[in-house]
Amino acid sequence: MPYKPKRSWVENAAVSLGLIRAGSEAVGGPARSNDTGRAGLPLARFPTPDQWDDFVEFDAHEWPRRAVPRHYRLAPTTCFNCESACGLLAYIDKETGEIRKFEGNPAHPGSRGKNCAKGPATINQINDPDRILAPLKRVGPRGGGKWQEVSWDEVLADIGGRIRKALQEDRRDEIVYHVGRPGAEGFIDRVLRAWGVDGHNSHTNICSSGARLGYALWSGYDRPSPDYANARFILALNAHLESGHYFNPHAQRISEGLARGAKMAVVDPRLSNTASLATYWLPTRPGTEAALVLAMAHVILNEDLYDKAFIERWVNWRETLAAAADGRLRPGARGTGLRPVSARVENPCKQSPVEDRCHSQDLGDTIEGFIALLKDRYAPFTPDAVAEECGVPAEQIVKIARLAAEAGSRFCSHTWRGAASAHLGGWQVSRCLMLLHALTGSVGTEGGCLPAGWNKYKASLINVPPPQNHWNELHWPREFPLTHYEMSFLLPHFLLEGRGKIDVYFTRVFNPVWTYPDGFTWIQALRDESKIGLSIALTPTWNETAFFADYVLPMGHGPERHDLNTYETHSGTWIAFRQPVLRAAVRAEGRQIRDTRDTNPGKVWEEDEFWIALTWAIDPDGSLGIRKYFESAKSPGTMLSVDEYYEYAFDRVPGLKETAAQAGLSPLDYMRKFGAFEVKKREYERHERRLSEKELEGAATDPATGVLTKAGHVVGVVLRNVAAGTGKMPVPPATLRTNLGGTGVSPVSDASGTGKMPIPPEVAVEGFATPSRRLEFFSQTMVDWGWGEYAIPWYIPSHIWEERAGSREQGREKTGIEGSRDQGIEGRQTAASGSNSSFSSLQSSFLEMCLLPTFRLPTLIHTRSGSAKWLNEISQRNPIWIHTSDAAELKLHTGDLVRVNTEIGYFVDRVWVTEGIRPGVVACSHHLGRWRRPQDPPASRWSGSVVQIDELEAGKWRMRQISGPQPFESPDPDSRRIWWRDGGVHQNITFPVHPDPISGMHCWHQRVTVERAKREDQSGDVFVDTARSMQVYREWMKKTRWPVGPGGLRRPLWLGRPLRPTDAAYKIDGGR
Repeated sequence: MPYKPKRSWVENAAVSLGLIRAGSEAVGGPARSNDTGRAGLPLARFPTPDQWDDFVEFDAHEWPRRAVPRHYRLAPTTCFNCESACGLLAYIDKETGEIRKFEGNPAHPGSRGKNCAKGPATINQINDPDRILAPLKRVGPRGGGKWQEVSWDEVLADIGGRIRKALQEDRRDEIVYHVGRPGAEGFIDRVLRAWGVDGHNSHTNICSSGARLGYALWSGYDRPSPDYANARFILALNAHLESGHYFNPHAQRISEGLARGAKMAVVDPRLSNTASLATYWLPTRPGTEAALVLAMAHVILNEDLYDKAFIERWVNWRETLAAAADGRLRPGARGTGLRPVSARVENPCKQSPVEDRCHSQDLGDTIEGFIALLKDRYAPFTPDAVAEECGVPAEQIVKIARLAAEAGSRFCSHTWRGAASAHLGGWQVSRCLMLLHALTGSVGTEGGCLPAGWNKYKASLINVPPPQNHWNELHWPREFPLTHYEMSFLLPHFLLEGRGKIDVYFTRVFNPVWTYPDGFTWIQALRDESKIGLSIALTPTWNETAFFADYVLPMGHGPERHDLNTYETHSGTWIAFRQPVLRAAVRAEGRQIRDTRDTNPGKVWEEDEFWIALTWAIDPDGSLGIRKYFESAKSPGTMLSVDEYYEYAFDRVPGLKETAAQAGLSPLDYMRKFGAFEVKKREYERHERRLSEKELEGAATDPATGVLTKAGHVVGVVLRNVAAGTGKMPVPPATLRTNLGGTGVSPVSDASGTGKMPIPPEVAVEGFATPSRRLEFFSQTMVDWGWGEYAIPWYIPSHIWEERAGSREQGREKTGIEGSRDQGIEGRQTAASGSNSSFSSLQSSFLEMCLLPTFRLPTLIHTRSGSAKWLNEISQRNPIWIHTSDAAELKLHTGDLVRVNTEIGYFVDRVWVTEGIRPGVVACSHHLGRWRRPQDPPASRWSGSVVQIDELEAGKWRMRQISGPQPFESPDPDSRRIWWRDGGVHQNITFPVHPDPISGMHCWHQRVTVERAKREDQSGDVFVDTARSMQVYREWMKKTRWPVGPGGLRRPLWLGRPLRPTDAAYKIDGGR
């Protein structure tokens, strides 16, 4: 339902001046408005679709004279400047055939016509004077900086022949496709499966694998879909609103929720834009977030604020009680591999979750016994004890816990990177967060957190190859059976220590030399041709990794290629079509083209067509059995076209064919015209969806657990609807009130005609995607795979912590901010009290601190924003945030240089002194510090610096900036107007790898010493010792275990993984 937000003082002033009408349109209302401006001209948010083929807009240079009309064709596509895939409309000048600008697509259900700064900046990337316009092959030594142009035919013949030889020699693990943010659904999986290789690698384990594992252990889904717009209380363990997943769509819905009266608490050591808008800001000590969440659980349990009916129906409490009874909750005999939490006896938060206090009790087999176990296990996490641990006031912990309980099923939360990606054991943050949702009954509910899979559409693809029967241990090593997902950031270390080699290595939307930790070790591996035989960078622009490739192949930006997109932006489900907009415009004019190269600039291609052509080059006669997956079904013996591929997918989207027919279009033409389609408006309580007779046919029920299996796979669970205390499960009132899955079908029918719906003795429902089909508080998977001491949600202290005498935080205050959102930051009050609490590990002459290196800026992207001039004019530097008290101790002022020392080197940067960060913590955004060497082609000159890189001796690397961004000559006149000279500092290259032994996540937060810069230091200086980085890598690898799972498995079959192979490949001796 549309709502009317309060007008700001600016809007009130505009009303009084007659600039806008007093009756402003409600947010969420129709896209058109009947308002008129002062000149009496109609105002509208967007051109209507009937205008998209010929939209007239007057040249802004002639305003206010409406003298030069411009005619545009509007073609929809999706943005590729983050993972949200927001809708864009390309304005194509009908006279010149050029793209003039990008604006929002109002037909897109996720973004609803709105974009952040990154969307319109797509035009900068399209017109970047430094973009690559033809295929290039290196000349001379790898990394030498010399290139020659080659034809696409040469490229296909060379790479195709090399892959064909590797496949014929059964060297399948030597073919690797390594991608950053893919921004597409399913296409590359078809390619790799057709080739029969387990060759998919990704960037997930430097992004989100910590949070993914915590969520997956609970529900089987590795990410949440928060229903912010309908929430009553939002808990954000991140800087989510302005920079996280999914930035623009989520920011809209968080704003809607707040406008409707929701309260929000933000847990973040840094005062982000989101925190400044929150009701509560809790700047916890980094790494203590799980303890904070468990203190909230303590309050909810001990004040009896939990949803008993939901817990009884949907949490695996019987399995938990059985585990407590038979000793599976006891400590493992081999130790943890992590620093034992029970070692810190002075703080009750550090007791192990597997103490034997409950084991001797007879808890029986009742929900009351389970609640008693919860209260007992989390008894140490009192608000007072956790306040000491986290450094925030106990009364604030109690307040936000009660707010979560009061919100009940409309309690909403999110964590993605932040704490979950920052610390050893960070995966327990999301796991503890899910405990709050289980206690409040806010899983799958309106205003709560939904599993992401409910709100993502899984497309039906043409002629899908069978799964590969191979397991690539360079990506999925045995030490990490629970990793989410590939251990990609350890690839160079694995190669350098002789675990394998790669013959053909593709990188796409991927720049590990700059983005990943330990970038100089990546350089060492990339330049070693005995480790990587042929390196191919698929990229529209130069980057630090492409400098060390053998081929650099120009692929289109987002509006220059085809993709399917679908993301869990809200409680509905949608699918969007990323398409080459100039190709769409040419087609609309009735002109024929050969492929996307005919409309892209230069010789720029697109990935889909490239992969199809490469597959034909690998198997030109079909003798390898590969080519058949990329042959046309309409015209056998010819190459599959992208039109036929997407036509097949869109023909099978539920409801699209009917909607398209009403517009007189085919499903493919509908998507070309509108760019997006809403598959489901909303979906709640899908776990309560009753299974159909067809789904139940041939299924077997486990009499003890009610789990339904069919053809060896779990498909649902039978819930018994009898009063509690009898050993059978009750039906909670919410289930009887709610329609299932948005279908309008009630869980039980009223056959009596009395209006009272009878409760059947049992019901078979979908449940969750776990082995028990319930939410798993106790995880037998953790026991089976050697980590039984963490079988329940618990707090694992960060790797930043170590016991030392004294502390730089000794005597500092607990800090939390509370205030009305309407007050603004000036109106907030600080809740503080004295404390002898200590961030015990951080000291050493008041220089040792925790570095938070992962926060994002709303205007920048990982590496893609380097070619966007507008974005770089807004944000060019990444200074060190430091608290005023720390700056005073170090006698620092804003702009002063500091040296930040890591385990393997240091970097030099300027400081920004602020109250907006917790004392004892420094922060540096990761977006900036792009570079090229003097011998490299011009690259990202809007943002990058020219640097000198020297290997002083074996493994000792130094980088020094020669110059920052400078004006340069190009067809774009703005290149002569660059006024900034600072492009930031490359910090990630100075970090060693920190693989979490359970989730596989790189733990980003760094223990650093901060000191005033040396006399010889310059801003941007970097030094790294890669011999030391290999030592740190080996130290962290010692934390891992080598478990062999049940049945000799490498990994639990029920846990997801990209490019899933055959079940046989999961067995250590089963896959090749």
